Amino acid sequence: MMPNTLQQIYLATKPVDMRLGIDGLSALIVQQLGQTPRDGTAYVFTNRARNRIKLVAWDGNGVWLCLRRLHQGHFVWPHITPAPPPVGSAKPNGNGLSVAWIGHV
Repeated sequence: MMPNTLQQIYLATKPVDMRLGIDGLSALIVQQLGQTPRDGTAYVFTNRARNRIKLVAWDGNGVWLCLRRLHQGHFVWPHITPAPPPVGSAKPNGNGLSVAWIGHV
């Protein structure tokens, strides 16, 4: 069961390689954001075509990695702008991963 204790959701605004699994995405979270995947936050990543997303979340017992693939169309994704997104705030990082806080679950 997906965790129901999620505090917030972060969206990576830059695309990532969808070949990355739990370890690779967790390493991005730790190295580039200074966060831990076990902090009650869901981290959502997309590919360049925006037709796939991966969600990494901790349920208190292990890490969930969820994948969604669209066969038609694409996900609407926030663009990187100089100003923060209209909801929440932005956490840019010079190492390539910029995460926008979209809101609480």
